[in-house]
Amino acid sequence: MPRISEFFGIVIAMYYNDHAPPHFHAKYAEHEAEVEISSLELLNGSLPLRAMALVLEWAAVHRDELRINWEAAREGRPLARIPGLE
Repeated sequence: MPRISEFFGIVIAMYYNDHAPPHFHAKYAEHEAEVEISSLELLNGSLPLRAMALVLEWAAVHRDELRINWEAAREGRPLARIPGLE
């Protein structure tokens, strides 16, 4: 699972050949969530409230980059790193 970003202990990743709809995985400690890129809706799993808020803030800023990475993953190309929150 390629890591595309990390910030405040949160790891953002995408899987190659993952199922639709376009989404990313966010991990924080023992928690994991799948978040849809277009709507930023939670698809599966859960994160603590503060971690989820940080993930959604980050994803809103980087939505276009996430879409580009999703397409790259579907085509088997390398994924670009995306800056984390500071």
